[in-house]
Amino acid sequence: MGGACSRKRDPQVNEDSLQRGVSGKYCRIGSSKWLGTSISRPALDILQGRGQCPSLMELCIYKIRECLTDVSLKAFQDCALQDIYLGEYPGVSDSWMDVISSQGVSLLSVDLSGSEITNSGLIHLKDCTNLQALNLNYCDQISDHGLKHISGLSNLTTLSFRRNNAITAQGMSAFSSLVNLVKLDLERCPGIHGGLIHLKGLTKLESLNINMCHCITDADLKPLSGLTNLKGLEISRSKVTDDGVAYLKGLHKLALLNMEGCPVTAACLESLSDLPSLLSLNLNRSMLSDDGCENFARQENLRVLNLGFNDLTDACLVHLKGLTNLESLNLDSCRICDEGLANLTGLRHLKCLELSDTEVGSNGLRHLSGLANLESINLSFTAVTDSGLRKLSALSSLKSLNLDARQITDAGLAALTSLTGLTHLDLFGARITDSGTSYLRNFKNLQSLEICGGGLTDAGVKNIKDLTCLTVLNLSQNCNLTDKSLELISGLTALVSLSVSNSRITNAGLQHLKQLKNLKSLTLDSCKVTVNDIKKLQSKDLPNLVSFRPE
Repeated sequence: MGGACSRKRDPQVNEDSLQRGVSGKYCRIGSSKWLGTSISRPALDILQGRGQCPSLMELCIYKIRECLTDVSLKAFQDCALQDIYLGEYPGVSDSWMDVISSQGVSLLSVDLSGSEITNSGLIHLKDCTNLQALNLNYCDQISDHGLKHISGLSNLTTLSFRRNNAITAQGMSAFSSLVNLVKLDLERCPGIHGGLIHLKGLTKLESLNINMCHCITDADLKPLSGLTNLKGLEISRSKVTDDGVAYLKGLHKLALLNMEGCPVTAACLESLSDLPSLLSLNLNRSMLSDDGCENFARQENLRVLNLGFNDLTDACLVHLKGLTNLESLNLDSCRICDEGLANLTGLRHLKCLELSDTEVGSNGLRHLSGLANLESINLSFTAVTDSGLRKLSALSSLKSLNLDARQITDAGLAALTSLTGLTHLDLFGARITDSGTSYLRNFKNLQSLEICGGGLTDAGVKNIKDLTCLTVLNLSQNCNLTDKSLELISGLTALVSLSVSNSRITNAGLQHLKQLKNLKSLTLDSCKVTVNDIKKLQSKDLPNLVSFRPE
C-alpha cells in the first residue's frame, strides 16, 4: 500500500490512468525461439519483489531491441520463431508483418499491442495457422475489416483487443469460427453491444473480459447462458441489471464474477445463489443496499465477497453469518461500525478482511479476536486507536496489517509485538517516532514496511537496519532523514523497492546504495539528488534498477 504522497483513495477509477503495455509475454515452456522481451517488470512485481534477475538471453534480446527496425528485423526472416513479443515497441507497423508472418506454422504467439498495425497488416497472418495467442491491445487502426483476416486462425486459444473503438457487433461475427478460443479480452471496446451473440458456439471459452464496455446490457448476457465452461466473467461498469444476471444461472463452473459498478441490487443474489463454483464475487460500487441482503446466506460456497463502496450498513451484516466458508471479505467504505462486526465472529475460515474507510473503532475489534485464521486486515482511515490494537494481539496467523491512520502512535505499535509472523506492515500515516521503531525488532519476518508520518530521524532507522527480510521499504515524508539513513540500511540487500522521498538525502548518500544489487525501484523525489547521479549508480552498481524518481 502507499506511495510517496498521501494515499487517500478516490473511489472512482480513472480509466485512462490504467497502464498500457503490462500484458504478460506469451511464452511456451521449453521454447527459446522468441523475439522481444522487456527487462522491466510490471509495477506489482517490482514492489513485491517477485521479479527475477534477467537471464543472459534476455539481456542479449534487450540489446537487439534497442536498435530493432523494420530493416534489421529482416535478419529474422524464416527463422521458425515460436513467440514474438513486440508490445509497446516503437515503430511497429505493417512493414514488419512480412518477417513476422514468415515464421509460418512455427509461430505460436504474437503480441503487437500499441503498434501501428492496420487491417491490411493482419492479412499476413493467414499462413500462421498454428497461432495460439494473439494480443492486439490498443491497436487503434484495426477495425471490423481486420477481424475478417484472423477468422481462419482456428487454433487460437487466447485473443485480446483491449481498448478498441472500431470493433463493432457486426465485426465480431469473425469470432464465431474461433472454436478453440479459451480466453477473450475485449475490455473497453465501446461498440460491441449485440456482438456477444457470435460467441454462442464457442463452447470452450473459459474467460471473457468485457470490463468497462458501457454499452453492454442485459440482452448481451443471454447468449452467454450456454457457455457452460465459462469460469471467469468480467462485466464491470456495464449496464447489466438484476435481469441480466439471471441469464448466468446455468454457468455452474463460474468461479469469478466481476460486476463492479453495475446497477444491480441485492435481488441479483437470488440468481447468484445457483452458482455452486463461485469463489470470487465483486459487487464493488454497485447499487446494493441492505434490502434483500438476506440472500447472501444462501451462497454457502462463496469464499470471496467484495462489497466495497456500497450503501451497506450494520443491518446487512447479519446476513453474512451463514457464509461460514468465507475466506475474504471486503467492506471498504461501507457505512458500518463496531456493532456490525459482531456478525463476523462465526466466520472462522476468514483470512482477509478489508475495513478501510469505515466507521469501525477500537471497540469493534473485540469481535475479531477469535478469527484465528485471519492473515490480512486493513484498518486504514478508520477510528481505531492504540488501545484497540491490543484486541488483535492474539491473531497469531496475521501476516499483513494496514494501519494508515494518524491516530495510531508508538503505543499502538507496542501493542502488536506478539504478532511475530507479520510480513507486511503499513504505518504510512501513523505518528511513529524514533522511540516507537524499537518495537519493530520483534518483527523479524517483515518483508514490507511503510512509515511515512514524518516522525523519524536517522536514530529511528537504526532499529530498521536489522530487518534483513525487507524487500519493500517506504520512509518517504520523513523530512529529517539524512544520508546517514542510507548508510544504515545499506545492509538490507534483499531490498527491491526503496522510497525516501521528501528527505535530506543528497547525491553523496547514493554511494551507500551500491550493495543493494536487487534494487529495482528507487524513489527520491524532493531530495537533493540529480537524475544523472542516479543513472551513474544504475549503470555501475545497480544493474537491476529499472524504475527511479526523479527521472
